[in-house]
Amino acid sequence: MNTAAQIELIAPADALRRQRDGAVIVDVRESHERATGFAEGALGIARGDLEADPQAALPDRNADVLVICQSGARSMKAAQALHAAGYTRVASVDGGTTRWIAEGLPIARDERDFDFYDRYSRHLRLPEVGETGQRKLQAARIAMVGAGGLGSPAAFYLAAAGVGTIVLADDDVVDRSNLQRQILHTEDRIGVPKVESARIALAALNPTVHIETFQARITAANVEQLIEGADVVVDGADNFPVRYLLNDACVKLGKPLVYGAVHRFEGQVSVFDAGRRRGHAPCYRCLFPEPPPPEAAPNCAEAGVLGVLPGVIGLLQATEAIKLVLGVGEPLAGRLLHFDAMGMRFRETRLSADPDCPVCAAGREFPGYIDYAKFCAA
Repeated sequence: MNTAAQIELIAPADALRRQRDGAVIVDVRESHERATGFAEGALGIARGDLEADPQAALPDRNADVLVICQSGARSMKAAQALHAAGYTRVASVDGGTTRWIAEGLPIARDERDFDFYDRYSRHLRLPEVGETGQRKLQAARIAMVGAGGLGSPAAFYLAAAGVGTIVLADDDVVDRSNLQRQILHTEDRIGVPKVESARIALAALNPTVHIETFQARITAANVEQLIEGADVVVDGADNFPVRYLLNDACVKLGKPLVYGAVHRFEGQVSVFDAGRRRGHAPCYRCLFPEPPPPEAAPNCAEAGVLGVLPGVIGLLQATEAIKLVLGVGEPLAGRLLHFDAMGMRFRETRLSADPDCPVCAAGREFPGYIDYAKFCAA
């Protein structure tokens, strides 16, 4: 007996015997902790909720109440709080659920949500995510253009994080030269459409995520079909016409666009959110009013690229997309992050909205889609 706190400390076996005689066992762990297993018949209510309104769960202050947690620390504090609230017969289970399971006492588990709580247990421990945030990720829809160098790491981490629906658009097929950096794909899927190869890889990683494939070149005729309904759009394109098209569509439909680009040993990441924040956040055109000449921006096939570089940039894009869905942290809107792999340095450039931008200026009507290939060629 702990006389100072007036709380009885009992062994799990004794708690089980008292439960069978009518005592109530209250598991005060969080829901994701209880999902891995709890004392059979226990009432699950998180400690904070229990202490905030104990009578909602325990209307009889004279009931025999046995409090349990993972190891015994939280249950003792909860029992003390119940005692202070007027409960006369309160005990804490020594060693908690860990000892209960070790002694082979009966446990129960909610199989319906076990995968959710087990798979995302490390997210659920983060106050900035928790169950509410993880459910947001589960309900989110992210559209990704490109299942190549940038799309591969970004899609892998978004699927692992539990984004409910990922829409992948790419019209290419897997080539052996892709495998040096496009980690979604494998030797045995050479010749397979990239979106199908990506679907196979992502489903193997997390079968709870819904993967929609869009095997087509993105044009003004189909871009809205791709991104409409998306919470976030991730740009993994490898050419300027598609980047300008994506930007314009995201401004028109009010979608945040997570931009990424790589060249040889350097990469860039930003978030263009002008569609939702007209006049305050810049768009891609504010950064690049005109595309560079082709000779100034060769693609990977022409200039080469360090294989791990798209992994760094794609990972950063996935991070920004997750933050946008959760509404946490400071997104890269209004900032361009540069990465130099050779010097292992990051630097940041501040970006501002162009008040004369032809697409995102405050109060300006959407001008319509243009011939982006011609615009970039000029």
